[in-house]
Amino acid sequence: MQSLERKSIAVTPYSRIFPAIKGIQSGREYYVTMVPWKLVPELFFFNEASLPPQLRAQRILNRSRVPEITHYILNNSRGYTFSALTASIDGKVQFTSLTDLDPQGRVGLLSIPIEARFLVNDGQHRKAAIEEAIKVNPSLGHETIAVVLFVDAGLRRSQQMFADLNKYAVRPTKSLGVLYDHRDPLSELVRELIIKVPLFEDRIEKERTTVSHRSRNLFTLSAVYQATRALLGKKKFEKILKEEERLALEYWNELPNHIPEWRMLLEGRVSSAELRKEYVHSHGVILHALGAVGNALVSQYPEDWENHLRPLEEIDWSKENSEWEGRAMSGGRLSKAFVNVVLATNYLKRTLGIELTQEEERIEQGHLRGHV
Repeated sequence: MQSLERKSIAVTPYSRIFPAIKGIQSGREYYVTMVPWKLVPELFFFNEASLPPQLRAQRILNRSRVPEITHYILNNSRGYTFSALTASIDGKVQFTSLTDLDPQGRVGLLSIPIEARFLVNDGQHRKAAIEEAIKVNPSLGHETIAVVLFVDAGLRRSQQMFADLNKYAVRPTKSLGVLYDHRDPLSELVRELIIKVPLFEDRIEKERTTVSHRSRNLFTLSAVYQATRALLGKKKFEKILKEEERLALEYWNELPNHIPEWRMLLEGRVSSAELRKEYVHSHGVILHALGAVGNALVSQYPEDWENHLRPLEEIDWSKENSEWEGRAMSGGRLSKAFVNVVLATNYLKRTLGIELTQEEERIEQGHLRGHV
């Protein structure tokens, strides 16, 4: 094995040495390294929360986000995935290339003064969650996270980096999140339902948040998820029992027997686009309401809930029906707002003779008084 070329490295008791790869962006050098989790609290310690926004290079940490990320780490210690932190260093660094391994001088050792401060430009919530996770499980301290390091060029540059890093960041749609989430049992169930339920089969928009006017799709995947979650009364990541899986399959298969237009769709006598144009039941707000009604119906009539769905056959689901305005619709447009889901649920519950909860009754009375 060829020996490494010896280079002069500024190593003192007051420096830290990291293996690193050097790159160029916007004519500036930057470095990529790996940092053990146990060093994260020590390195990324600078707190700007006491400064006014114009003097900060970051937003204030939102503590409410940290527990969820921490739980994600602890519950998936053998399967979590984290992207790199991005940070600025406000000290003078020295990069020494290991030319025997990399003639172009991109691989080497990065010497950073121990007094240098690491300011997180992107990933502060991941950083905080890592700190909390290793308090609970110290063995995670040997895990590593990639860090992209820029030599700090002052507050103005750091603020611009924060703006640039977040300007084009786009969260995946809720539908795509359900499609790709293999940790959540409810997401797993919903992916099965859209295959096994004829109403959903080949009629679900799996990526976007809305269904286009001419699409053959009837609902979005996220709408089926929310409706099934309401039906089963489940929280995210909560275990799904076999009998609950059967209930979801039976319920969504039973509903078309009591909604004439859905039967017509299954028989090929009408298109999804036509239903979405003319009827409220082919939109997420009503699907969600039907899920919530199903939960109450099964609780009240666990043995023969199917027999109590018949009143649905008498409902006028047309958008022209003024009953939907202020409930599933607002200003003539379908609305998925929480209050609209509740008011649509109330309408269906009363149709089926199901008593409203106290909260539903409160919202109902507000609607009747014109306060909602």
